[in-house]
Amino acid sequence: MKKILLYTLLLSATLVFSQDFKLVKGAITENLLVNDSIGETMAIYTPSNFSLDKSWPVIFVTDMRGNAKSSISMLVNSAEKEGYVLASSYSLNDSLSLSENVLIANRMLNAIVTSLPITNNRMYTAGFESGAKFASILPTFIPDINGVISVGATLGSIDILNVRQKFQFIGVVNRSDYNFPDMLEERKVLDKLKFPNQLFVFDGEKHLPDGNTLAMAMRMLTLSSMAKEHIVKDSTLIADTYNELLVKANTFFTNDQPILASYLISDIERVLAPLITMDSLKTTKKSLRRSTSYKKAIRTQNNIILKEDFAKGDYSYYLEEDIITYNYANLGWWNYQMKELDKLDKSSQLFERQSSSRLRGFINALIADNVDYVASAEKVDMDALNLLYMIKTITAPKEYESYLKVITISAGMEDFGTALFYLEELLKNGYSDKAKLYTLENSALLRITPEFNELIEKYLTNARYDIIPQ
Repeated sequence: MKKILLYTLLLSATLVFSQDFKLVKGAITENLLVNDSIGETMAIYTPSNFSLDKSWPVIFVTDMRGNAKSSISMLVNSAEKEGYVLASSYSLNDSLSLSENVLIANRMLNAIVTSLPITNNRMYTAGFESGAKFASILPTFIPDINGVISVGATLGSIDILNVRQKFQFIGVVNRSDYNFPDMLEERKVLDKLKFPNQLFVFDGEKHLPDGNTLAMAMRMLTLSSMAKEHIVKDSTLIADTYNELLVKANTFFTNDQPILASYLISDIERVLAPLITMDSLKTTKKSLRRSTSYKKAIRTQNNIILKEDFAKGDYSYYLEEDIITYNYANLGWWNYQMKELDKLDKSSQLFERQSSSRLRGFINALIADNVDYVASAEKVDMDALNLLYMIKTITAPKEYESYLKVITISAGMEDFGTALFYLEELLKNGYSDKAKLYTLENSALLRITPEFNELIEKYLTNARYDIIPQ
């Protein structure tokens, strides 16, 4: 029997759309059924001032690990500030095919549109990393999606873009993120294809943007809707946004960050030009680009990015060669490369420290891709897989899972010497989950050896098995 959705606004903060579909205003409502017969579920956030007597823009947050609530949580404060509904599916997963994930997303979209008062031409997607790539693919398959906010990721595929079906692409990226150079180049491609796009670039220790930056990305979607006359122009919001961004650009320049100032002025132009006169901003932009500080900074950044390209080429070449030839002897080369990046980490020049971060991100992403490729083979090459995890212990020494994988694989091959070496390296790096060490797959024989228990006793105390002196 088809379910009839009833829009009922209660005096409390709860909205009821059917007898089992309730939303709490100003909060995330979890595990809502998308479709009774399929069993797919979603999470939805509605702003605290949500009401049924007006329509709302919606952002579909795509998380390819099914962590719907977690992904929405990262955007809640921004959505509250800018007045957006958020929705995310628990059923999206990297292990599914693209077509399966698109169908899941489309079913969720239909469920939201038939259940909530959503504004026409104001449906968007957003995501982080792999979720962002999928978010950018969806508009090609679902024409009703008008824009994408992609945090720390390039487009899922430029090749499938349809120039007759354009959408707004807003990239948000830290200059320390390895995707930053690619997102810069991608902006040129989108400009050539005449896709509306912005790129919010920021610095800082955290790779994820703060709430204000995400809120401004949402604001850009709102202003673009005004420019297209999909919603009524708000002159106060337009003026306030212009002034806020201009002050921020001036602050960047004053703080010797002329490149960030230039990026931001470009974004102001792209979004606000159809809404207000920009003559003074164009003059400011010309003056900035002609300044000595800008010319010096952009030249330095471009030169460093060029050097990175050569380093990335080396990483890709040697990783492939090492896997094909099982070149365990080349682990020393990888260790040397990381020590060189350690030197850059201590550089007094920001651009060099950011370069180190980008190169680390690149090599670890490259290793992860190769691990996925090798592990997905019908007959897994355990030697190649083990070597990849060994390299990962060098490139990301605080990611304990790689050590555990080497111990497990080596123990399964009865190579206890290697397993014990990586166990000690793991413990030296601060690992302390003793219970997990005694339950590792393929390690039954290893963990009853005196050597295994001596290491446990040395670093964690209270080994499970007695150590009998020889």
